[in-house]
Amino acid sequence: MFESAELGHKIKKSDYKKEVPALREELLKVQMELNESAAFQVIILVGGLDGAGRGGTVNLLNEWMDPRHIQTHGMGEPTDEELDRPMMWRFWRALPPKGKIGVFLGSWYTWPILNRAYGRTRDADLDQSLDRAKKLEKMLVDEGALVIKFWFHLSKEKQKKRLKSLEKNSVTRWKVTKRDWKHFKMYDTFREVYEKVIRQTSTAEAPWLIIEGEDACYRNLTVGKQILSAIRERLDQKAQPPQDILPSPLMPSIDNLHVLKSLDMTQSLTKEEYRKKLKKYQGKLNLLTRDPKFKYTSVLAVFEGNDAGGKGGAIRRITGALDARWYQVIPIAAPTEEERAQPYLWRFWRHLPRKSRVIMFDRSWYGRVLVERVEQFCSKNDWMRAYSEINEFEEQLARHRIVVVKFWLATTKDEQLRRFKEREQIGFKRFKITEDDWRNRDKWEQYELAVADMVDQTSTLDAPWTMVEANSKYFARIKVLKTLCERIEAQLKELYEDGVDYLEKPKKKK
Repeated sequence: MFESAELGHKIKKSDYKKEVPALREELLKVQMELNESAAFQVIILVGGLDGAGRGGTVNLLNEWMDPRHIQTHGMGEPTDEELDRPMMWRFWRALPPKGKIGVFLGSWYTWPILNRAYGRTRDADLDQSLDRAKKLEKMLVDEGALVIKFWFHLSKEKQKKRLKSLEKNSVTRWKVTKRDWKHFKMYDTFREVYEKVIRQTSTAEAPWLIIEGEDACYRNLTVGKQILSAIRERLDQKAQPPQDILPSPLMPSIDNLHVLKSLDMTQSLTKEEYRKKLKKYQGKLNLLTRDPKFKYTSVLAVFEGNDAGGKGGAIRRITGALDARWYQVIPIAAPTEEERAQPYLWRFWRHLPRKSRVIMFDRSWYGRVLVERVEQFCSKNDWMRAYSEINEFEEQLARHRIVVVKFWLATTKDEQLRRFKEREQIGFKRFKITEDDWRNRDKWEQYELAVADMVDQTSTLDAPWTMVEANSKYFARIKVLKTLCERIEAQLKELYEDGVDYLEKPKKKK
């Protein structure tokens, strides 16, 4: 796999000096075109062996190109804030917007490689990490990003020579650390892991470009020309309408029965019953979030439903039970210009909760398979692939001990009409009704089918949907609170049963 990167590739310094000015000029030109068009973003991953010139090449790219439109991220040890979220979060939020270039020195491959080489994980763990990486890159490419991956390689002999050369020179001695020599002693172990990583993740949409790192002139020109060629080719592509795939259609049941039609919409509570249960479950929710073990988990609650389904009212009954310092409600509207410049999940990635926090989304990433599907704001290809992308996202949340609770608040068409008219008549509720609400109502059957498909495709063991019969607001609010308590309680119980070592234990009194 690395044979071509061990041939001793070299470029004469005189030839290098002749080629660099023209290369720099062309790189700046495509960078400006990219920025002006804002048609896509460029994501460059730089990986490879210690001493192979990764850092120097990244620094040179910043020198050759306009630093205003290139973002460089040296991904070292994760911070406490980053450790509170899924591993991918630190990369998700650092993605460049359309029109910009993002360079990652260290990437989503770094820690899986290190953990496997050091024996902290097994092959199965590495395979799972690589699968997540491929899915992320596939989604980024499908969203329009250009992903370029460089791997800098040296043979064992040349790496040793390179490290000794750097160490011998007083000017470059600081570049060589004890860690570098430790990794050199593990060269064969690392190489075995590297080969597996590159073999499994060099895909058609994001292939690895392996570069011999011994000669600086060769590697610098190679990287510069590869970046120039890739961006130029993408810029020169004539704009074409997206080609929609033709997958097997998601057909409605032949007897027209789906999950929404199976709900018992007559369920209700009296005002007295409601008050008693509200007090009970708000108190229980408060105690659960104050449990000592809650500091090792967090809650992400998603609220979707029919317009006027009571999402806001249910959310307020939750916040009424919580300490205002530890929760946040994220209302989702049409994406801003900043958000349109990123993959559709980006505006949700950025709001993931830290440990011991509760985040509530009033509308969510499911807009891709609901509103965007029905209103044709995206192609069939886009919303069809979103099911697996969303499942992957939520699986990563669950793996990180985030409790994902998803509610669909359902009303009948007649009850929705009653609430719409009530909102029009009551002054302080009038702001809640819009022309969009009436237009969406005209597409009731289309939305029902989209909801049924959404539940079928994304209700998983990690993140199941809870269907809430919301014709009675009292009943709906209590069902939401009860479900939330049950899910948090189950998570805390699991922490105990798993015997998690890092749980704090009360100090013994002297």
